[in-house]
Amino acid sequence: MNLTSLITEIETLKIPDIPPTQDGTVQGVSHDTRTIEPGEVFVALVGDSFNGHEYIQDAINKGAIAVVGVEERKIKTVPYIQVANSRLALAQLAAAFHGFPGKKLNVIGVTGTDGKTTTVSLIHHILTNAGFKAGMISTINARIGEEEISTGFHVTTPEAQKIQSLLNKMVEAGMTHVVLEATSHGLEQFRAAECYFDVGAVTNITHEHLDYHGDYDNYLKAKSRLFTWLGHGVKKPDIVKPIAVLNRDDISYQPLTRIINDELQDSIHLITYGASQDCDIAAKNIKSSDGGLSFDVIENGKVYPFTTTMIGVYNVFNILAAIGVATQACGINIPDTNEAVASFPGVPGRMEEIDLGQNFSAIVDFAHTPNALEVALRSSQLRTKNRVIAVFGSAGLRDREKRRMMASTSIRTADITIITAEDPRTERLEDILAEMEDEALKEGGKIGEDLFIVPDRGRAIEHAVGMAEQDDLVIICGKGHEQSMCFESIEDPWDDRTALRSALASHLEIDGPDMPFLPTREI
Repeated sequence: MNLTSLITEIETLKIPDIPPTQDGTVQGVSHDTRTIEPGEVFVALVGDSFNGHEYIQDAINKGAIAVVGVEERKIKTVPYIQVANSRLALAQLAAAFHGFPGKKLNVIGVTGTDGKTTTVSLIHHILTNAGFKAGMISTINARIGEEEISTGFHVTTPEAQKIQSLLNKMVEAGMTHVVLEATSHGLEQFRAAECYFDVGAVTNITHEHLDYHGDYDNYLKAKSRLFTWLGHGVKKPDIVKPIAVLNRDDISYQPLTRIINDELQDSIHLITYGASQDCDIAAKNIKSSDGGLSFDVIENGKVYPFTTTMIGVYNVFNILAAIGVATQACGINIPDTNEAVASFPGVPGRMEEIDLGQNFSAIVDFAHTPNALEVALRSSQLRTKNRVIAVFGSAGLRDREKRRMMASTSIRTADITIITAEDPRTERLEDILAEMEDEALKEGGKIGEDLFIVPDRGRAIEHAVGMAEQDDLVIICGKGHEQSMCFESIEDPWDDRTALRSALASHLEIDGPDMPFLPTREI
C-alpha cells in the first residue's frame, strides 16, 4: 500500500500533507536503523536509555520513506507523522501493513510470571493433535506448520512488526488458530497490540520484573492488559464470546476478576481452574513420580484420570489452564485433550533431565524467579530421597529484590546451594553475588557446608556434579533453553544443557562436549 493509505490506519496527532512525490509504496515498518531497508517507515521509539528520534537522519539516509515519532519535528525530505504513543503506532502500522492478520485468526494469549511457555506449547500441541491448523509464538520459538522459527536471544514477546509478520505468515499458510505468549513487557510496550485476542489465559502472577514495573500493582496492571484487550477485536466465526481463563488459586485471581468485572462486565466469559472445589476445571489426587504426574481432572462433576511425563506438581496447573482453553474456547472434548496431554513431550530446558549414566539425577530448568525456583526445588525434593543440590544466579539490571529472595528460598529448600553467574550484563558480578551471599548467610547458610559461591557458571556446575553422591539430585536453574550469557553488552555462547553434559562426561571419564567458555573462566 502507499504511505497515505497506511497512515490512515493509525492514531495520529499531526498528519502532514503528503505530496504525490513522497507518497511512495511502503516496503515495511522498522524501529531499528541498523536493519532498516529503503522504502520502510521508521518509527522512533523512546526507552529508558535511548531515544529513537536521535536516529531519524540515519534512517532517512538509509532510505526511510517516512518517520513516525512522539516529538515535534520539522523534516523536509520525508513526511513526519506525530503520534501520542510510538509503540502503539508501531503495532498499528505493522498490523495495517500486513493486512491485520489477527482479524483472520483465532488468537489465544497466555500471560503470567511462570509457566507461560509450557502452557503455550501445550495448548498448541492439544490443538494440532485435534486436527486444528494452529501456529505458535513463544519466547523459545515460533511454529508455523512444520516450520520452526527462532525468536532470538533473551527475548520476551517479539517486537510488534515481528509478531505481525509471523501472524501474516500463518494466515498465508492456512492457519486458523495461533497461541501467543504475552509477557508483561510485551503487553506494557504494546508489542502484542493489534493482535485481536479472543482468549486470554493466566498462569500465575508472582514476584518478577519489579525493576521495570515498580511494584506488584503495576506489574499486575500490565498483565491485565491482555484481558482488557479481549472483546475489543472483531467478531470471528469460531468465537461466540471472548474467554478469560484464570487461576483461582493464585493471588492474581481476585484483582484480575475485579478488572474484568469493572471494565468488561458481561462481554467476557470467565473460566476458572485450580485445586479448589468451586473451579470450573479442578485437579485432585495429584501424585508425582520419576515417570511424571498423575491426577484427576474434574469438570462438570465428571472425573477424568490424567497422566503426563512432565515432572513438577506446578505443571498440573499449566495443564489445567491448557484444558480450559482447549475445551471452553476451542470445543475439544476432554478425552482428546487427555490423549494430547499424555503425549506432550515437554519444553526444552523445562525440568529437562540429562542422563549420561551417572548414579544421581541431573536436571536443567528455566526457573529464574523466586516462585519458580521454590516450586522447582520442592518438585526436586519429591523426586529424590537424598540431597537436592541447586545451582543458580540472578540477572543483572533486573529486579534486585528477587536476588535475596532466591538465595533465601534455596537455603530453606535445597540441601546445598551453589550461587553463580547469570547474565550480569553491565553490573559487577561480584556485587550481585555478594547480595545473594549476604541473604543466604542471614537465612542460616554456612559457606563450605551447604553454601558455595562460584562465579564461573561452568565451574559451578562442575562443582555440583563433583560433590553429587548416589541418588542425589542436581538442578541447574535460570537459563533453561537459552543459548547465550550476557556480560557487559556481549552475548557469549552458552547452554546449560551442554555445560551439564560436559561436567557429567568429565565426572564419568567418558567422551562429551567441551565446557562452553565464559569470561569468568579466567577468574
